[in-house]
Amino acid sequence: MVPADQGGGVMRTDLLHEPVAGLDEALSAVDAFDRVLVAGLLRPRPDRAADLMEFAEALAGTPLADRVAEAAEKAAGGAADEDHFVALAAARTALLGSVHDALTARIREAVGRPDGEPATAVPGEQQAANLLAAARSWLSDLARSGWQGIDHEVVSGAAQVVSAMLPDPALRRLATLLDGFAAELAASCPGASMEHVPARRWADLWSRAMLLTLPGAAHVPTTGTVTGRLLPLGIDVHEHATAVQAQVHAVFEPADGSTPRLVRAGVSAPKPDTVVGAGLWQLLRPHMSLLAAAGEGRAMELTDMPITCENDLIWDDAHARSGEPADAFVTARVALPAAADAVTAPLDRHPARIAVPVFLEGYTAQQDDDALTFTVAGHPLAVDADRAPAAGPLTPEAVAASGACIGLLRWDAGAYRVQPLAVERTVRKKTVAIHAGEWAGGTTDKVGVKAEKAATDAVAVLRERAGKLLRK
Repeated sequence: MVPADQGGGVMRTDLLHEPVAGLDEALSAVDAFDRVLVAGLLRPRPDRAADLMEFAEALAGTPLADRVAEAAEKAAGGAADEDHFVALAAARTALLGSVHDALTARIREAVGRPDGEPATAVPGEQQAANLLAAARSWLSDLARSGWQGIDHEVVSGAAQVVSAMLPDPALRRLATLLDGFAAELAASCPGASMEHVPARRWADLWSRAMLLTLPGAAHVPTTGTVTGRLLPLGIDVHEHATAVQAQVHAVFEPADGSTPRLVRAGVSAPKPDTVVGAGLWQLLRPHMSLLAAAGEGRAMELTDMPITCENDLIWDDAHARSGEPADAFVTARVALPAAADAVTAPLDRHPARIAVPVFLEGYTAQQDDDALTFTVAGHPLAVDADRAPAAGPLTPEAVAASGACIGLLRWDAGAYRVQPLAVERTVRKKTVAIHAGEWAGGTTDKVGVKAEKAATDAVAVLRERAGKLLRK
C-alpha cells in the first residue's frame, strides 16, 4: 500500500475477501485424489474409486480429459501403470495451477501492479533416462502402497536412486526432493500406525517428483542477462535441520530505462543441526554478497547478471558490485508500485508458491491470543508473524507494534496472509526499521554475536572431524 499523495494507491484488501469462482470445486477434486493416495492404488476400495471418478470429471473439457479419464479408470481397477500415474500427477498439478492462477490474478487486481512478460521455455538437456525411470518406478510403488501402506522396505527403495543422482547437477533438484520426501516417509513408518496423514503435503511432493522424472522437466531456462540497479526489499529465510536457504526479494531497475521488475536471488547451503539462529548467515554469507548488501541497506549494481524466465537471478558475485545506500522502505514506497510482477513457470504454479511482495501502511494491528491481524483500509488481513526467522531481530511483538510493513502476500489455509519481512515502529518518538534479514551482513547485537560465535565453533569442530575422516 502506498499513500495516494506519494503516487500510489491503497491496496484493495476488500478484493482479497471476495470468493474466487471455481476455487472450492478445484480444491475438492484435489482432495478427492489425495484421499486415493492415502489408501493406495493396489486394490482401491469402492469409495476411493468414486474419488478417482470425481477427480477425472474435474478435468473434463481440458486437453488432459481423455488421458486422465483412462488413467482414473485403470487406477480404479488396480491396473494403473507408470504412464497412468504420470497422467494423474499432471492432472493434479494442472488443477492446483488453475488455483494458483486465480489467486494471483486476484492479488494483481488488489495491488494494481503491471504483469510480467511471459517467457518462452527452452528445452533442457537430456538427462540420464535410466535414473529418471528408476525414480518413477519408486514413486509408482508409493502410489500403489498408499501412505497408510508404507513400510521401511518400500521407502528405502529411494536410497540407491538418490545416491546415483546426486553427483549429476542436472538431477540434483529431483534428488534433493526424493531424499527429503523419503526421509519424511521413513520417519512415519509404518504408515498403518499413523494417527494423522499429511495428505496434501505428501501428494504435493509425490506429484512434483513424478513430473520431474520426465526428461527436461527440471530444467529452468536462462532467458538472458540483465544490467542495472538492484534494490533489496527483504530476505525470506527457510530453515531445515540439514539445510538453509535465504531468498532476497528485490526491485530491479534496468539500465536501459525499461519497466522495473520484481526479482529474486537465492542461496542455500547444507548445515549441521547445531547451527541455528544468526549462525545461519555464516554458512550463507560467503556464497552471495547480496546478503550483506540487503542486511546493510545498500543497492547492488549488476552487469550482465544471468536471469531465469521466472525472474530469478542466477547470482554470481563477479557480475555485481556494491552500490549506494538504499532504504528498503523508500524502495517499497516509491519503486515497488511500478515494478512488474515475476512470472511463474508452469511446473511451479501452486498456491503454496505464492509470495508476492507488498507494502502496507496506515493499518491497525489487533492481537487476539496467538492470532495477529492488520486492519487495512477497513478489512482484516491475517499476519503470519511466526514465520520471521530466529536469525534476525524481527519478532512478533515488533510486528504487532508496527505502523508500516514490507511483506510477502501468501495464501494459506483458505485465506490470504501476509508474512512480514520488515516493519517500521515508533520508539521514543523516532521511526525505527526492523528487518528479518538485518543480521545477514553481520551484527553487533549481543544475541546475534553469541549465535555467530557458537556457529563458528560448531563448524570448526565439524571440519576438523571431516578432515580426520578423509585422512583415514
